[in-house]
Amino acid sequence: MKKVELDQILVAADAAGFAAQEQALADAGIVDATDGATNSDNIDAVPDGMCVDCGDQPASLVCADCDEPFCDVCFAHLHRTGKRRQHKTTRLTPLPGIAGAPGTVASSAASVNNMDIDDLDAPPTPDHSNDTDAASLTLPPEPIVIVSPGSASYGAWIMARAKYIPLRLTQPERKLLRLLEAALNVSEYTDKVDILLYSSKARRIIAQLQEICAILAGLVVATDMKAGREMLEDQDYARNAQWFKKVFEIGRRYKIMNPQKMRDSFGKLMYMVMDSRLPEVLQVMEFDFYTPVITVYSFLESKDALAVLEDNLVVAATAEIYPEHKKRSQIQAEIKQKERAIEGLAKAYAKPGVITADEIRQCLYSIGDNHSYLRSNKNPVEKMQKYLQQYFTPDKAEREFGLAISYGRAGARLSHNHEKQYYYVNQSLSLWSIIMNDMFMLWSLADNDLLSTSTRYRLLDTGQGLNRVQPCPSVGRAMHSVIAQAQKRAKGWIGSAAVHLGDTTVPNAWFFLDKYLQVPQILNPLEAVLSHIDTIARDPFVHDWIVSQFASVDDLKKTILSDFFKHAFDGSGADNFNDAGSCIDGRLTSAWNWANSISKKPYYKIFLLCGFTGFNGTDGF
Repeated sequence: MKKVELDQILVAADAAGFAAQEQALADAGIVDATDGATNSDNIDAVPDGMCVDCGDQPASLVCADCDEPFCDVCFAHLHRTGKRRQHKTTRLTPLPGIAGAPGTVASSAASVNNMDIDDLDAPPTPDHSNDTDAASLTLPPEPIVIVSPGSASYGAWIMARAKYIPLRLTQPERKLLRLLEAALNVSEYTDKVDILLYSSKARRIIAQLQEICAILAGLVVATDMKAGREMLEDQDYARNAQWFKKVFEIGRRYKIMNPQKMRDSFGKLMYMVMDSRLPEVLQVMEFDFYTPVITVYSFLESKDALAVLEDNLVVAATAEIYPEHKKRSQIQAEIKQKERAIEGLAKAYAKPGVITADEIRQCLYSIGDNHSYLRSNKNPVEKMQKYLQQYFTPDKAEREFGLAISYGRAGARLSHNHEKQYYYVNQSLSLWSIIMNDMFMLWSLADNDLLSTSTRYRLLDTGQGLNRVQPCPSVGRAMHSVIAQAQKRAKGWIGSAAVHLGDTTVPNAWFFLDKYLQVPQILNPLEAVLSHIDTIARDPFVHDWIVSQFASVDDLKKTILSDFFKHAFDGSGADNFNDAGSCIDGRLTSAWNWANSISKKPYYKIFLLCGFTGFNGTDGF
């Protein structure tokens, strides 16, 4: 059986909804399920001393069986499963005075088994060439296409997505959410549990979980005197297990739709639910805090009302109304059309004693929330791709706005000429676009990996304090499928395709989610600045200043964009290539490193004039 077919089977097992969505796209003729094999016919010669796989990182070892040099990241990625795990390696000695530079073969040999790659549980991806000649790459196609309303496959597409769309909170649930947030804000759970002590960790976990239950019960008194009094008097929290499960499920569901919320407390919430499922804790507590997140699909399925999603009125009922370039009368007409569609579906599918009209409206509003989420998280990625294609071309570099980067210059850790960097950036943005499009699916898989009872975490010092290191098999398989999609669309791949999961770089699935939640936090403010430049340039004094400093308004935009496309994708942001470089996670690390140094840029005053205050998602535009 081919590795590609094996990957498809594994992904289908753990991410069936994701596969169904892709199949819906293929059936509609939007994506060819078989097209897009990586073009590896034209392989650029890898410079001496560089990794044969990614081509842009110094080789640190030689595989004796493959007879090829690799960097540590690519070697661990390609040799983590099967017979390749048994391959022997010879460590290279770095050249004197240059840390991480290409070196010569050392005299001693090391086995691959000595490398810490046990946490990389995802199956291997097809062995694509990671250093395709940039000249052989055709211009990547437009970003991933969402099935448009009115398409014959829209029903199948929305049905597949509904499996991962969280149900919007009701008003009573929002009251419970406020109780949970208040309890989490005063809790010191991780400070008392995730520490190295000789005392029993299980006892500390139980004591802290009982404390959070007592805090919640005490807060209930403020909203429901009778229920709160019963909880406090009995001290038997197991009798109210379903209530506690519901409260923690509400918190998890709310976070998925509002990633900018609960930024300081959500990690504690997940770790509480995770620890409550440990056998030694469950034996004493007699219940845990886990219940599956309620989605639009699961809710309608429980009410035997999935037919709602197949109705043609769903298109109008869940459509997002854009006010740009529209008259007020047109906007009002679209609002009325959407309201009529919602009311029509609510009346048609409401069943007394089974599902109410309000519950159907709630499901439709939740799908609409998903469209808004895509607009605010996926659109900025695609806008940056358009800026790249609008102001730059791969075959010609303007003297002042070239995208070439060199190892060791301006903090860069990679060496790419203008053409190669152009495609490297475009491929990275395409990858982020696919991830943003399927973030709900990835969040669902991450939730399963974090709260799984089949794997346990280890408390390790990752270089950034003690963290819970836990395998992420479901997310790993899905991410390799996502990377395969990006490789097909790009007709080639530049850099490493390694994904860090369950190691010191990305300790667990929550770190993975938090990492990619930074993408819109970086790109939204940047795109807002670029769109505001024309507005502030209308002021004659500002315009004259821009001309004196940057020659023209367009040159100002090119200055910002060229700096972003170079140094937000230059492999910087960490002390070694394992944490940054050209791997999948390293690309985002470089972008965050660029964002952290924005105040040192010559165009920073333009950012301030445009209303910029930060990239942290709380005090931006």
